[in-house]
Parts: sequence; C-alpha cells; structure tokens
Amino acid sequence: MNLSPSADEFGVVIAAGTVRIERTLPGPIERVWAYLTESEKRGTWLASGDMQLHAGGRVDLEFRNSELTENDAAPPEKYAQYAGPSQMHGRIIACDPPRLLEYSWGETDADSQVRFELTARGNDVQLVVTHSRLATREEMTSVAAGWHTHLGILADRLAGRTPPGFWATHTRVEAEYEKRIR
Repeated sequence: MNLSPSADEFGVVIAAGTVRIERTLPGPIERVWAYLTESEKRGTWLASGDMQLHAGGRVDLEFRNSELTENDAAPPEKYAQYAGPSQMHGRIIACDPPRLLEYSWGETDADSQVRFELTARGNDVQLVVTHSRLATREEMTSVAAGWHTHLGILADRLAGRTPPGFWATHTRVEAEYEKRIR
C-alpha cells in the first residue's frame, strides 16, 4: 500500500462528466514534465509511446498495466482485456511546456480529454489532472481509479520508492470511487 500522504487523496467530480485529481510531486517542474511527455519515462507509470508536442500533434500510448509494478494481483475480470498491451491514440489540444499538456483520449471529436497542469511549489510540483467529457458514471469511476493508481506510481517513481501493485491498488481505489461518485 502506498502510504505517501498525497497518494491516497481522492479525485473529485468538478462538473458533469469531469473528474480532477491533484498531486504534489517531487520537482523540479522540468523533471515532472519529462515524465509526462517522454516515452521511456512515461512508460514507467502510465504508457509509453510517441507524442508530438504541438497542437494537433499525434499521441500514441501503449499501456502495459500488468508490467508497471511487481508483485501485483491479476486484473479484475472486467479489466482482463487490459492485462496485456493495449493502445490509445489521441491528438494534442494544448501544449505549453512545462506547464500545460492537454490531449484527446481517442481520435474522434466525441472522445474524452485529459489535461495536465503543472505549477512549481518550491522544490515540489503541483500536478492537476482533469479528465473531462466522460459519458457515464461507470466511465468516471474507472477513469478516476485509473488516474489515481497511475499517479500513485508516478509519485513513487519520482520519490525513488517501489510502488504497490497496479491492479491491487486499482481494485481498492475503484471500490472507493464507486462510493464517492454518484
């Protein structure tokens, strides 16, 4: 279990179809930006893949959630399809290094969008992740649990800690989001 004080702060619903999660991460801001935008570093906590850092640029993410951490549980039945590699493609909506990155979570105008806002806070960085245009409560719950889990792994990687198992954490926090998101 991740015991860092900020890792278990739950995201909140800020509008219909929109969840926001905040984390305070070890800086400097350029280091956190690299973990958002560089394939190899991003692959240690979220997904690897190319990212063209300009408005309209392509985003290719290859998720390997079962390989992100060691000593993990098997994925729950409803996520068994994500035990192996899975891909997501999107488009950059906004990019202002090292403070703002926003991209579509899919390739159509109807797909959801994720926005990363970074602010230097002394030696730390405040990261705000806002995922919007989520169509259903089930999608909001799943996405909130996903970001919560991935951001916990990011916080651990940046702090030099070994993160707890992805699926074990995701299962635990998704149950809590089921209670929190109505």
